[in-house]
This record gives sequence, structure tokens and C-alpha cells, in this order.
Amino acid sequence: MNFSLNTIILKPENNEEIKSAIILLHGYGGDGKDISMLTLNWKRFLKNTVFLCPDAPERCGINPSGYQWFDLNTEDSEFILNESKKAENVLINYISEVRNYFNLEYSDICLSGFSQGCMMSLNVGLTSEEEFSCIVGFSGKIIDMKDLSSRIKNKTNILMIHGENDMIVPPNCLLEAEDFFIRNKVKIETLMIKNCDHHIPIEASSAALNFIKKNLSN
Repeated sequence: MNFSLNTIILKPENNEEIKSAIILLHGYGGDGKDISMLTLNWKRFLKNTVFLCPDAPERCGINPSGYQWFDLNTEDSEFILNESKKAENVLINYISEVRNYFNLEYSDICLSGFSQGCMMSLNVGLTSEEEFSCIVGFSGKIIDMKDLSSRIKNKTNILMIHGENDMIVPPNCLLEAEDFFIRNKVKIETLMIKNCDHHIPIEASSAALNFIKKNLSN
């Protein structure tokens, strides 16, 4: 089981049949091990689901022990958009590998991500020719609204969760994303968590699990 991105893979226990997958994308400077902590609770309730937590393709510019989906150490929005599209191609190829290996449809796969991983989930999830089961984003935002609006191809259901005290990705990014998706007729649910900064608390993890259970085929 060799994928193009180094991946932590958590299969169902007791050799349960794999009917679905959740791909978890870490944030800027993180890695697959970081984001895999979400599975500790989720896997007990998703017994036929395989969890895949890949490392992003690049070493992080400001944290060489971690990884980045694209460089954020600049204020050049055009550069960021171009680099994010390169990362999209890498992720699209990775998802294809996962689908083929586990014999899954897009509708069997949930994309979820934290911060920069959320940004990637939104772009790849909504520009695919087919709908995913759902997209769950934590503490993220839309990279470029004008660009994404011109490339949306499906209406995958979305849940976005944000901390009201987030100083890294401001909470107004959640409100802007909600407005954007409503205007583009994409179904979105949102949750703003009080007294929460740039991390994933238990409340966010539980809300995400409930949303995924409603949307995953198994």
C-alpha cells in the first residue's frame, strides 16, 4: 500500500469491510500524525471506514520538521493561488490512488482538513467532477473566492467550524465562506465555537463526527 504521499493509515478494527474513507489534511507546518488524533474518537463510530492522514508534499518553510500544502510565507495572493493549484493536482492524484486501492466512489469519501488543510479540502472537493460524501473544515477559509466561484463543479455538503478567538485565521473567514457558498447554492452548515482559538476542541470533533455520520454512505 504505497501512495504518492507519506500516509498514516488507520484501517477498521476486526477486519471489518472497508466501505468508506476519510482523508484528513493537516494544517500549515503540521503532519499526518497531528491530524490523525481526530480518529481516536471517530473510528469507534465509523466501523467500516478507513482513515488516511497524508503528509503534505512540501517541507514547511518556517517549520522544517513539518509540512505545507503550499507556501504561505508571503503576502502575494497570486503566488499563493498558483501554488495552491499545484498542491490541488498532487491531492487529486492522491485521492485517485485511494479510490482505486480501496475500490471506492467519490461519494464514499469525506474530505476533512484543519486550517490550510481545510482550504485544500474546499478547493479539491468542490472542483471535482463528482460529489464527495461531504467536506468538513476546521479553522479554515476560501483561498480565492473569485477563482473558486469560476471552478465549482458540484454541490458537496459542507460543514465549517471555527473558534471565535482564532488569531491565525480570523473568525470572519467563516462568515465570508458561509455567504459565498449560499450565493453559489452549495449547502453549508457552520459552527462558531466560543472561547476557542486556532485548534480543534472536543465540541468541534463531536459536531464533525455527527455531520460525517449523516453523510457517509455507511
